[in-house]
Amino acid sequence: MQNSNGLLNLIALLAAGLLLAAASHAAELSRGAILAASCEGCHGTGGRSPGAIPAIAGKSADYLVETLESFRSGEKPSTVMGRHVSGYSEDEIRQIAEYFSRQK
Repeated sequence: MQNSNGLLNLIALLAAGLLLAAASHAAELSRGAILAASCEGCHGTGGRSPGAIPAIAGKSADYLVETLESFRSGEKPSTVMGRHVSGYSEDEIRQIAEYFSRQK
């Protein structure tokens, strides 16, 4: 009887761990979505630009990070992007890039 209780406890612990991992991942995605909301004013909902501003939906996260860092350093000239990206940490840039890379 005690072995079955131990097995049930182990299963409950594993299930709790999976739930915590899923909740943590959802919070991370939510943070990326929140940060990306300001980008959507120009780049369109989900990064799907309807006009002259480049669409960024579905671009690789590495490409987006590299591009944003180029704007921040001034290596890539811009009118407003350098100012926008200067307010984000490297982690925030990564979260924004991950968010847009997952958009279709």
